[in-house]
Amino acid sequence: MATRSLSLSLRRCISSTNYVFQSTRFLSSSAVSSSSDFVDESPNSVVEEGDDLRSRILRLRLPKRSATNILQKWVLEGNPTVTASQLRDISKDLRRSQRYKHALEISEWMVTHEEYELSDSDYAVRIDLMTKVFGIDAAERYFEGLPLAAKTSETYTALLHSYAGAKLTEKAEELYQRIKDSNLPFDALTYNEMMTLYMSVGQVQKVPSVVEEMKQQKVAPDIFTYNLWISSCAASLNIDEVRRILDEMSHGAGSNESWIRYLNLANIYVTVGHLDNAGATALVETEKRITQSQWITYGFLIILHAGLGSKDKIDQIWNSLRMTKQKMIGRNYICVLSSYLMLGHMKEAGEVIDQWMQSTTTGFDILACERIMTAFTDIGLAEIANKLNMVLIEKKINPGNN
Repeated sequence: MATRSLSLSLRRCISSTNYVFQSTRFLSSSAVSSSSDFVDESPNSVVEEGDDLRSRILRLRLPKRSATNILQKWVLEGNPTVTASQLRDISKDLRRSQRYKHALEISEWMVTHEEYELSDSDYAVRIDLMTKVFGIDAAERYFEGLPLAAKTSETYTALLHSYAGAKLTEKAEELYQRIKDSNLPFDALTYNEMMTLYMSVGQVQKVPSVVEEMKQQKVAPDIFTYNLWISSCAASLNIDEVRRILDEMSHGAGSNESWIRYLNLANIYVTVGHLDNAGATALVETEKRITQSQWITYGFLIILHAGLGSKDKIDQIWNSLRMTKQKMIGRNYICVLSSYLMLGHMKEAGEVIDQWMQSTTTGFDILACERIMTAFTDIGLAEIANKLNMVLIEKKINPGNN
């Protein structure tokens, strides 16, 4: 698997762990069917489990089934008018389940019915769905056909995200230039997308210039920006620059707990000198002697190796940690589970869940997994959340039923 790099941190601090996770954008597949797709979807089955619109649509597992037909039938039956907010919630649930075709039909319904006033976010979601269902070319044509008023910072960023996910560097750079020429107000997310792209294609030397452009535009870096920036320095083993960035962060952190936690972890990591390969190798050899108070350092090491795409190192560290005399706790499993998810290694993620479920020292925490999925979804990484959800279903664990 090609080397991948750190991209975005989880916006929320998951309560069961002390880590600030960093993640990688993935190019999502189109609507994916699973064994649950082959359920009875006859009209009679709809009434058995509830007869509200959301339940009807969510039971349309197979992509060939039509959400539009369900909506039309709902209206013809004289049911209450469906609000835009309700449709957005249904669409969100569909996207979480990777039912992108049905979510796109919900979007199309809103577009073709004048009673719904589309927001910038609605257009942005539509671009993302067009990418997943019909491909980037379709999403690109849709964006170009939007009226000028709909070409906002959100829709530009949505298309940029599609380019970044597909590693279309040239197209992304052209769009990025248009973004800079548009005079629209963009936030850190847009710049983070470009940094994510450069990290994923190995052009780490371009990351600092994006940060500089942010600052010239008076756009404040967020913690995700700093994660990417530090990761680019870690990839080039520039420890002095990492220290300088951490110093800059310390002056802007204020009372932000997430920033302070990240700073503490990063400072520990830099202090013990594990940004070089020799240090990492020595670490793996000595992990059997670690104390409980040192766990946090090794968790952070796993996260940074995930950012650098070093699956072999993650495997080594995790296997070594499991051989220590220290008791595993939930956050240890969450750390490595998230790292495997970020790199797209679903088999290994499933094995971690099995190990967690079989652990005699700590119980499996389905609520922690649900918080991981929510956090990924909230920062636009629904595809990663969906993959975890599918692994849990394969393990006969049903999120939301606990």
